Amino acid sequence: MDPQRQAGADAAEPLTHPYRPRSRSPPRCWLRSNPYQADLLRDGVRRYLQLPAEQTVLILHAKVAQKSYGNEKRFFCPPPCVYLGGPGWKLKQEQLTARDMGEAGLRVWGYMGLDTMGSSLMETQKLSFEEQPDAKGFGCAKALYISDADKRKHFRLVLKLFFSNGQEIGTFHSKLIKVISKPSQKKQSLKNTDLCISSGSKVSLFNRLRSQTVSTRYLSVEGGAFIASARQWAAFTLHLADERCTRSEFPLREGYIRYGSVVQLICTATGITLPPLIIRKVSKQYAMLDVDEPISQLHKCAFQFQGSDRMYLCLSTEKVIQFQASPCPKEANRELLNDGSCWTIIGTETVEYSFSESLACAREPVSPVPLITALQLSGGGDVAMLELQGEHFHAHLKVWFGDVEAETMYRSPKSLMCVVPDVSAFGSDWRWLRYPITVPLLLVRDDGLIYSSSFTFTYTPEQSFLPGQQLPADVPQDSDTLLNSIHQEFTRTNFHLFMQS
Repeated sequence: MDPQRQAGADAAEPLTHPYRPRSRSPPRCWLRSNPYQADLLRDGVRRYLQLPAEQTVLILHAKVAQKSYGNEKRFFCPPPCVYLGGPGWKLKQEQLTARDMGEAGLRVWGYMGLDTMGSSLMETQKLSFEEQPDAKGFGCAKALYISDADKRKHFRLVLKLFFSNGQEIGTFHSKLIKVISKPSQKKQSLKNTDLCISSGSKVSLFNRLRSQTVSTRYLSVEGGAFIASARQWAAFTLHLADERCTRSEFPLREGYIRYGSVVQLICTATGITLPPLIIRKVSKQYAMLDVDEPISQLHKCAFQFQGSDRMYLCLSTEKVIQFQASPCPKEANRELLNDGSCWTIIGTETVEYSFSESLACAREPVSPVPLITALQLSGGGDVAMLELQGEHFHAHLKVWFGDVEAETMYRSPKSLMCVVPDVSAFGSDWRWLRYPITVPLLLVRDDGLIYSSSFTFTYTPEQSFLPGQQLPADVPQDSDTLLNSIHQEFTRTNFHLFMQS
């Protein structure tokens, strides 16, 4: 996959004079920081761009949760996990320690619960974060469940983070989680795809010996190898593959996963993959070889290595091995498995929040953290307009193109509009500019808190003046005519939007 995917280029119309000084004032609804504040913010953004002190909050959780009835507690499986990443966490802790003259070793604490539990921390589970070899902080909520008194069909998890000195960091939400009473035993129909698993979606696999919660092991990756972990789980991208192709080719296909399909499991964190596998339905510890129905959430399944002699993916304590199933003499469509070869499959979701407060004078929590999901370019002439679509927008945000602030208008929690700055705002003389300019898109709060995004904005000159192309023979290299020609071409620039994957 190309590391940059073009988004919205078709909506970008040629602009007649994007670099001409604007003669009219923007409407009153457009906002820009005052000169003094703008200088302070720009200095902070420049320092951030030179040395990003990013802080990320990554929440991993299952797509569905099984309801608990009566006094039972069916804890969410796999348990919701939180990862704190980026160098900004350590830097912020050092700043708070120096400011408050406190003891060294300021830590981050978290509380996680369901989104209707109110503000009481007594109703949530406390998370402590331990540092991993990759320097990320890891916390896990193993004792969360939803009771039958809760009649909702969907809910969200809520995570509240604090420093150990009591300062609140912010509140972060998971994606929607669907509530089910129990795994469906019926043959799934593609007319109801809520519980089906599609190619390209993320899943978790776990094994539970003799239905004992304490024996649960999750398929994970550690040190470049697949392991069965009792502590951490990994999300895997599950792809359909073409059965007729070799492993080296392995083209991916779209559609819903069915039993009997050839699939590939790819770890989303490391990119490590297992060989091609045939997914089988498990019934009473038998692999069913003739079942081709769609796979459903929380189904028991097994993974046979393609082209092998009844070899299946299996765990042995914390190791992942291959197990050879036994044939059934009386039933050729079945193979007998051991306990370690029977896996439960469930879809997973991931949501990541990113911000940097090390250069800000922020006393307020970082939430709500805005998330940009799409860009839409419109307009032309003197003013090109860019709409940012996403979530958690508010009136105290400004859009920045690199270190240049854009005039911004808040429309709704899901929409921001801004005026695209002239390319001259980046200190480039249009007369000599022949290369595309790409700048990151940032959202900056009034107090200097920076929210990064995966989006960039690129100013692209017309093809006739891109490097390597022959200039008109009748135009001398040093003539004003050439400069004017370049200017005319640049005033017909197409803007292109890119999202980094």
